[in-house]
Amino acid sequence: MCYFVIMKHVAKKDKYSRARGGNSVFYSLLCANCGEFLLVYQKDGIGSMVRLYADRISGAFDMKKIQQSKQKSDLPVLKCGKCGLVVGVPIVYEPENRLAFRLVRGTFKRNRYET
Repeated sequence: MCYFVIMKHVAKKDKYSRARGGNSVFYSLLCANCGEFLLVYQKDGIGSMVRLYADRISGAFDMKKIQQSKQKSDLPVLKCGKCGLVVGVPIVYEPENRLAFRLVRGTFKRNRYET
C-alpha cells in the first residue's frame, strides 16, 4: 500500500504552459493493473495524455531522481512500484528538447487532482 502526503501543488507558469494556452490541470495517475498511486502530473493545455514531461511530475516515488535528470539515460523507466507494470519509457521530446516519458496506452488511470 502506498501512502503519500497530500500537498498543495502550484502550477508552473512558463513558456511551455503559455504555448499550450495557459490552462493547467493536475492529475493523479494510478496503475491500471492494481490501482497503486504512481504520481501527480501537471497537464498543460487540452488533448489526450500522450507523454509526461519530467519537469511537470510531482509526488512520485523517484521524484528526486526524475527532477535531477539531465539526459534520457538518467531517467528510470516509469513503472508501478507494486506490480511492476511499465507505464512509460524515457524519451527526449525533440521539438522542445525536453525530457519526458512516452506513456503506454491502457496502463494507467488518471483522476483530476484537486489542489
